[in-house]
Amino acid sequence: MAAPVALIQGASRGLGFGFCKYILKNKSLATVVATCRNPDGAAELRSLAGQHPGRLMVLRLDVNHEEDIRGAAERVKESFGRLDLVVNSSAMLHPSGKGETSLRDVSAQGIISTLTTNTVGPLVMAKYFSPLLLKGSGGFGQQPAEKAKQHSGIIVNITAKVGSIGDNGLGGWYSYRMSKAALNMATRNLSIELGRSRPKVVCVSLHPGTVNTDLSRPYHQNVPQDKLFSAEHSVNCLMSIVDTLNIEKTGKAYSWDGTELPW
Repeated sequence: MAAPVALIQGASRGLGFGFCKYILKNKSLATVVATCRNPDGAAELRSLAGQHPGRLMVLRLDVNHEEDIRGAAERVKESFGRLDLVVNSSAMLHPSGKGETSLRDVSAQGIISTLTTNTVGPLVMAKYFSPLLLKGSGGFGQQPAEKAKQHSGIIVNITAKVGSIGDNGLGGWYSYRMSKAALNMATRNLSIELGRSRPKVVCVSLHPGTVNTDLSRPYHQNVPQDKLFSAEHSVNCLMSIVDTLNIEKTGKAYSWDGTELPW
């Protein structure tokens, strides 16, 4: 099997940076393509590249710009010709930094901006990178013995529990909840289309828990200490799930502990 290639979108900090570190440390032959809006300002990412010469490629990609995504896909195609894993990890809570608590806080531009980053971006990523995933070697997840059920690649969309319609009992956070619910629908749709192909691409949404990142920082006082995860701990949990993925698990949402999330 060829050495696996993973692409992490939103890799300069938080979960995305954690995925880069995990794969480089635990997948000794893997190469990581790390994308972010401003590679020149991503000092930690550049330092990580220096620690793993030849194994970490950093590309400029703003998920809100389709031309960036198309260009990055071309670069990856030229360099590797394939991918085994794509993780869409960048997200925004709201342009203001705080979720809406009532209709008074709702604005069309706030909703559009949040949906563009959290929903449209990952779907457009799938559009341009799925051809490379279809050429992957299946280097992540579990491969069944039956060839017809084997997968060539995996798409992971980082979702949130508050995007679950069935679990919503509190309301609020209109933009963020809607964007993650729509992202889950995109995941489901992708799993159907890319599950028909030969080879197949596994598509899942993963909820990382409440992670100590800039996105969740305004709300840390409401989170019990044992439920506020470091990015490293969350990534460890999520990669444990990725390691078990196969075509039987495609099209679903899973929480950090492996339990299935209701839509």
